[in-house]
Amino acid sequence: MAGKVLCEATKLYNIINQYTHLPRLAESNYLCLIDARAAESYNLSHIITARNAKWDSDEKFIMPLDVEVESMRYIIVYDSNTHSLSDSGPAIDCADILEKASQFPIQILSGGYEKFSALYPFLRTHKILYNIRETHRLYKQKLEEVSKLQDSCSSSIARQRKKLKDLNESLQECRAVANPEDVNKVDEIHDSIKERSNVFSEMEAFLPKKNELYLSLVLGNVNVTLLNKQSKFAYKDEYEKFKLYLTVLLLLFSFTCRFLVTYRVLDALFNFLLVWYYCTLTIRESILINNGSKIKGWWVFQHYVSTFLSGVMLTWPDGELYQMFRNQFLSYSMYIKGFQSWMWRGLTFLLPFLFLGHFFQLYNGITLFQMAQLPEWKEWQVLMCGSTFLVLFMGNFFTTLGVVYHKYMDQDKAKAL
Repeated sequence: MAGKVLCEATKLYNIINQYTHLPRLAESNYLCLIDARAAESYNLSHIITARNAKWDSDEKFIMPLDVEVESMRYIIVYDSNTHSLSDSGPAIDCADILEKASQFPIQILSGGYEKFSALYPFLRTHKILYNIRETHRLYKQKLEEVSKLQDSCSSSIARQRKKLKDLNESLQECRAVANPEDVNKVDEIHDSIKERSNVFSEMEAFLPKKNELYLSLVLGNVNVTLLNKQSKFAYKDEYEKFKLYLTVLLLLFSFTCRFLVTYRVLDALFNFLLVWYYCTLTIRESILINNGSKIKGWWVFQHYVSTFLSGVMLTWPDGELYQMFRNQFLSYSMYIKGFQSWMWRGLTFLLPFLFLGHFFQLYNGITLFQMAQLPEWKEWQVLMCGSTFLVLFMGNFFTTLGVVYHKYMDQDKAKAL
């Protein structure tokens, strides 16, 4: 019996790459490499030139008939991760049978396939055709790898940010006592720190992050970070389509309630649809912001306000004051859904219609406060809706003025250049 010895991964690499005038692998009695893992693992990937071990019904290794074991210079056996001759496993079982017939020691690959493939991934095969189960198993494996890489990247970025923060604080202390020449160097380092922080922000855009308060309350700690730009663009496109389809639906619904059917239950369905629409918008916009979208603060907050307003309208009981305001509210809804969704698509001539929509909100607020002066007033929804309409007017009006001002300033700067 020739015995068993361990073979390091580097030694197998050298054996595979030996050549004289031709590669020595072409010699029939040079190397017999046996993969003792299960056939499923072997078919998925194995070291090049390796053959899969065969086993009988008693799970004993079957000697390969086409290999001259007695004269084979190198017989190397491996399984997944055997590290010692004292281990038990399929590689040891194969070697026990082979050493009885070989005149050279049977070598067991230290660390097995896992170590060798990690060191020399270019010397392993890659399966091309997969069945459904294999594809799904590979998919789950890659998901686990991605999850580990995400955690590793997030931890590394967090450590680097902490180091940059400490460095920035030290620079501030140095700057206070530095001479003018050193101050310039400190400023250069400070600029480099800012650039590095921007790089980290770009990296974090594709890494899982903790949800903001609203998303945490609605969805819990579910990861909503999209992993690539295509997914981000697709979700943004889906968001725009959702707004367009629901805008058309709400326009038709409000037209039906205003001119065709006067029925409180249908009004309630319309207001319920508004509540659902604005709630869904707030969730989708929060996900977009979590993925790097630059949606301005008020344009998001107004949807929270609109959700509240629609909820109050939904609870307003049928009565004289409700009927007095009903047609005005439905007309306002028709106008808003008919124009406001297309206001910021580069059509400057629509700005007057946008401001008209804002003043419609002011008019609704004033109307409701006037209704609160009537003897018939008793519902709390009147003052609540009036206050909400005034909040919408002020937020929309002043934010729009600011946007228009900045657009004109940017145009003037562009002309000056």
